Amino acid sequence: MYDQLRFDYLGCAGHPHLATPNFDRLAAMGVRFTNAYVQSPICGASRMSFYTGRYVHSHGAAWNNYPLKAGEMTLGDHLRERGMDAVLIGKTHMKVDGAGLDRLGISREGIIGARIAECGFDAHVRDDGLWAQGPDGPYDAKPSPYNDFLRARGYTPRNPWHDHANSGLSEELDADGLGEIGSGWLMRNALEPANIREEDSETPWLTDRALEFLNGRETRRRAVPWLCHLSYIKPHWPYIVPAPYHAMYGVEHVLPAIRDPREREDPNPVHAAFMASRVSRSFSRDEVREAAIPAYMGLVRQCDDHFGRLLDHLQETGALDDTLIVVTSDHGDYLGDHWMGEKDLFHEPSVKVPLIVYDPSQAADGTRGTTCGALVEAIDLAATFVGVADDGTRDFPSQILEGRSLLPFLHGETPEGWRKAAISEYDYSCTPMADRLGVSVEDARLFMVFDGRYKLIHAEGGLPPMLFDLESDPSEFVDLGRDPAHAGEVARLRALLSDWALRLSQRTTVSDAAILARRRGAAGNTGVLIGAYDETDVSVEELAVYSGRAPRISPDG
Repeated sequence: MYDQLRFDYLGCAGHPHLATPNFDRLAAMGVRFTNAYVQSPICGASRMSFYTGRYVHSHGAAWNNYPLKAGEMTLGDHLRERGMDAVLIGKTHMKVDGAGLDRLGISREGIIGARIAECGFDAHVRDDGLWAQGPDGPYDAKPSPYNDFLRARGYTPRNPWHDHANSGLSEELDADGLGEIGSGWLMRNALEPANIREEDSETPWLTDRALEFLNGRETRRRAVPWLCHLSYIKPHWPYIVPAPYHAMYGVEHVLPAIRDPREREDPNPVHAAFMASRVSRSFSRDEVREAAIPAYMGLVRQCDDHFGRLLDHLQETGALDDTLIVVTSDHGDYLGDHWMGEKDLFHEPSVKVPLIVYDPSQAADGTRGTTCGALVEAIDLAATFVGVADDGTRDFPSQILEGRSLLPFLHGETPEGWRKAAISEYDYSCTPMADRLGVSVEDARLFMVFDGRYKLIHAEGGLPPMLFDLESDPSEFVDLGRDPAHAGEVARLRALLSDWALRLSQRTTVSDAAILARRRGAAGNTGVLIGAYDETDVSVEELAVYSGRAPRISPDG
């Protein structure tokens, strides 16, 4: 998983300037899904859906650092039940439910508490990759394994994540003959090389940790199957990359922004509020895009190169023959499209993600190198991995996992009754946009419903909807949400949203099979008889137990 990687910034997805030969290599080996959507366009909420296989509406961890409930089942829990390890290398953006652990009397030092704190994974190394510090203290108070690594490599001890990995080194020398250091928080410095050796930057560091893991597991690989969640920090901002990647792309490689003046003419209030943010105002300026996007492209190319190291290792060790590989992202990046920066809303550059799946089994031979346009959701991956791990001894936990396995698509089959629409959610209640719109905490919620042609963005709090017809308007420039001529489409998609909201999602401790067994009386005769007046109301089987044929006891005993 790459953080903030756009679906269209891959060579195999058609980017005209950005070469990604190793991602393309995986696409040639597997299936590239072209309509994959995350369950929320914000890091934490999206990731919690990946890890639980459940919608945000179900798991409740609706924004960054909102704790995932201590009792929530995760992918690691499901896989361990099926004899498979689940290991984390990198980022989860998950904050532990400390109050829940305390209430249940679970120690953070024990294996159960540690797994709950790591989204159900066993952490080989956990690093969320944002080690900023300000007047109010650190953004992330946890220990930083990456900063420890940099200090051990001789980098200055204050905060090498910022001062080296995410600051630029100017080629202009000062009076002492040293290059000037410029913070990566200022995007004007994005064109400078990061103040770090390439081999010590974040992407190769995590790749090295993954290779350590693979080498350590090699002797046990066939005996103890595993899932490794290798969760990269880049190409997420700060937009700064070490040499030689900083100079691979220039202004001439920056694609025109996907934006139109019509979007600013009487915009939907929600879009207007997000366009008014500082990051959106910045990315609406050409000089910002011309500085940040070449660095972003360099970060993507660096990610691709180090992904190639992993593919080569798997091939050289023979593990490629029995290792399923998925490349995806937690959300995209506007990069100035639709007059916005960051993510947050539901235009394609933000909510749509790359998804490439390589299945080594012979059943997938017929789909290698193909694309699939089915509406796919991030929660489908958990269902897919459980399907891969299934040994036939356990039922699929459909009362918990809300996604569906992608294995049929990988094997050239079309599943029956596939979803009619993809759903994504965004709780923006703690953002400045909620203040701009004057909505309450309860009403600061957005929902996307996309049926493959029409995309509805529904806003609570009495705000008008947004509607796009991606067939006639694939760039999503023309908002039809307030057009009376399209009221029928708005109503139809709202009905789909209503159906989704009414789904059964909270009865997670009892399976459908167990309920059917109870309905059919599989629990047996337990001595309870309700509603019978006399023997005619009772079956022959029940009559043998309840008809009074048991030995009678006389009044005197």
